[in-house]
Amino acid sequence: MIYTVTFNPSLDYIVSVDNFKMGIVNRTTKELMYPGGKGINVSMVLSNLGIKNTAFGFSAGFTGEEIIRKVREKGIEAEFISVKEGNSRINVKLRSNEETEINGKGPKITEENIEELYAKLDSLKEGDILVLAGSIPDVMPKSIYMDIMEHLQEKNLMVVVDATKELLLNVLSFHPFLIKPNNHELGEIFGVEISTKDQVVEYAKKLQEKGAKNVLVSMAGEGAVLVTEDGVEYRAEAPKGKVINSVGAGDSMVAGFLYGYLKHKDYKEAFAYGVCTGSASAFSEELAQKVQVEELMKDFK
Repeated sequence: MIYTVTFNPSLDYIVSVDNFKMGIVNRTTKELMYPGGKGINVSMVLSNLGIKNTAFGFSAGFTGEEIIRKVREKGIEAEFISVKEGNSRINVKLRSNEETEINGKGPKITEENIEELYAKLDSLKEGDILVLAGSIPDVMPKSIYMDIMEHLQEKNLMVVVDATKELLLNVLSFHPFLIKPNNHELGEIFGVEISTKDQVVEYAKKLQEKGAKNVLVSMAGEGAVLVTEDGVEYRAEAPKGKVINSVGAGDSMVAGFLYGYLKHKDYKEAFAYGVCTGSASAFSEELAQKVQVEELMKDFK
């Protein structure tokens, strides 16, 4: 079973406005609303690809109830912990001449809530896959990803981490199965600017030296790189298509990688599905559907 954790889920309210201007009343031309947060995105794409999974997270207030309803509507098992104070956040994403985002803060998660999460994680079994993805609220300990991996290290899980800076670095000594920074995040970790695939490989290997098994690095329109635990390097150009929505493309890549790996038990196939699934989301109004992914796979090299 695959489990995802989203510490600060949201309702993503996506509005399209022609020629948005500050200081005046703007009218929307299109509106979408769906549950958001990196772990939830992974869960939704896995579900679209036909993979059953369970989403863990925290929810509060009427927005939290709507997030749970929408997640379950997608066929995902939602086991969210109820938080008493505050509301789950609403993130506004404006599509106009440029993409602009305003992200909410989220509820006040307590120590008791965190203990409830650990109780759920204790039910995981050997061979299960756990995806830890995204930022964490300010009210939570900055070491939470590391704490979870330390708590679960005897269970022999396959853990995927999609996070930035210290959240990511702190978990490497516990040997996550897969980490997925983008090239900018990879550069931030080492204080350098990374723009080429050769540089990506160089610094991905440095993360392996710190303990990561497989390092998948997305590079937006420049494609992606995978450095595997057995020392193989895979590089790919991005599939051709019109980018409509960049939100969730990286999370879709994680979901596609897991789908390909579970289907073929082969890193090359997993990488191909990861790249094509990320692109399918980027080329769509919403997150990738299986038919779109398979269409891109036909011409992918």
